[in-house]
Amino acid sequence: MVNKSNNMTFIISEIEGSVLKIKLNRPDKFNSFNREMALQLQAELDKAATDKNIRAVYLTGEGKAFCAGQDLSEAMDVNGPGIEKIVREHYNPIIEKIRNLEKPVVCGVNGVAAGAGANIALACDVVIAATSVAFIQAFSKIGLIPDSGGTFILPRLIGFGKASALMMLGDKVSAHDAEKMGMIYKVVEDEKLQIEGFETAKKLAEMPTKAMGFTKKLLNASMTNNLIDQLEFEADMQVHATGTYDYTEGVSAFLEKRKAIFKGE
Repeated sequence: MVNKSNNMTFIISEIEGSVLKIKLNRPDKFNSFNREMALQLQAELDKAATDKNIRAVYLTGEGKAFCAGQDLSEAMDVNGPGIEKIVREHYNPIIEKIRNLEKPVVCGVNGVAAGAGANIALACDVVIAATSVAFIQAFSKIGLIPDSGGTFILPRLIGFGKASALMMLGDKVSAHDAEKMGMIYKVVEDEKLQIEGFETAKKLAEMPTKAMGFTKKLLNASMTNNLIDQLEFEADMQVHATGTYDYTEGVSAFLEKRKAIFKGE
């Protein structure tokens, strides 16, 4: 079943089955963000968090690009929101909402992902990119620093030294190189991206998503916890997991040699 939402100017969304499909929709601007688009994306992520029928999110872009980052004409507009508001009110909440969403978020990177666009993609749980994609930490080329969680997430994906070099040099990283260095999960042919990306989100939506939410909490905490604290948190989350419907269903299905039917509860 496809349930189309009221499509907003710069975001197209629809619910297909248990997956919320979100498409960035400023193709004439390579899906670069302005304030309206950023706030619309935040609203869609809030919807995913509150609607129990949504069990996974699929994020992608319309047109040739995934996202070219910030619309610089807005950033430079003397009557615009200004850089501080853009970072604090646009990008920081987007990253927080993706990471705190207790449901899997799959990103289908359909074209260039630059600046904040690259870092939003890398904040997602599963990142699948088309063969033709390039990732660019473009900030240094205009005298800015990587935002949108880039300085936190990228070093943890590919290592401090590699992240430092990419951020300072602003090199393009091909999809295949991104996969090799552990920046993303998988590369697929361009024409297969949307099918495979959505099917991955659909697969996750049919799995025990309550436990996946716990897993996200643990991964987030592992960024700053020491080993002992992380072991304790794992123990706590495992206890919570055993109290879910999905755990009971999963074990019953295993013992009865049948396919489990999970509810995300």
